[in-house]
Amino acid sequence: MISDGGLATELEAHGHDLSDPLWSARLLADAPHEIAAVHAAYFRAGAAIATTASYQASFEGFAARGIDRRAATALLRRSVELAGAARDDAGAAGLVAASVGPYGAALADGSEYRGRYGLSVAALTRWHRPRLEILADAGADVLACETVPDVDEAEALVALVRSAGVPAWLSYTIDGTRTRAGQPLADAFAVAAGVPEIVAIGVNCCAPEDVAPAIEVASAVGKPVIVYPNSGERWDGRAWVGPRRFSARLAAQWVAAGARIVGGCCRVGPADITDVRRACIQGE
Repeated sequence: MISDGGLATELEAHGHDLSDPLWSARLLADAPHEIAAVHAAYFRAGAAIATTASYQASFEGFAARGIDRRAATALLRRSVELAGAARDDAGAAGLVAASVGPYGAALADGSEYRGRYGLSVAALTRWHRPRLEILADAGADVLACETVPDVDEAEALVALVRSAGVPAWLSYTIDGTRTRAGQPLADAFAVAAGVPEIVAIGVNCCAPEDVAPAIEVASAVGKPVIVYPNSGERWDGRAWVGPRRFSARLAAQWVAAGARIVGGCCRVGPADITDVRRACIQGE
């Protein structure tokens, strides 16, 4: 199955300034039609999954913009509705994945690439619960618990998914063969073992060269593996720098290595997804 690419970076490519603590979630209030247009572009490109614009959405972030809890709840639900409408308009038979970004994303300070927030599993569970429950009730096909940097946060998310009784995938952001917080990937993926609600595990928002080793480790858990790395470029705080290393050829290799779902994250666009779909079909 082919997933979509980066939502926020594609919105930026369309001229939107997302230098805001809410990032792409700001457009849920300001320009929802632009989010729908990007979802539609990915479906036209051949993606079978649209990941919603709720990654960096939080009640605290919305409150800072004067949006109360009731309105914030409506915006979270809107993120799912936009993806579903784009799928229907495109005549696609795809899935809507409601993005459940990490606590660090809501801080808007890069903490999701470090983890170790200084919060207990219980505190992380309390923070995640309201948003996750709203997204679980909004009609998405699956929850995307993504860009998770830390096993503690994964434990909180897995427990919530289990109690909600909804399907979800668990995807870590990694550095080499460890989480961003430094834990071995074998320990990280083991959090999902024996949890039927976690329907896939994998990695995202990482370097393309880190994907193949992660597939090998994830496969040992016995669940479908999902991978959607960045382009290979690196954000230096002001601009994307370095060479692009994402390619359709690599995506086909990931499928051959055992990945069941492949796509892209930051700086991977609709044209890349078209190439990935073509390469993976040819490799079947």
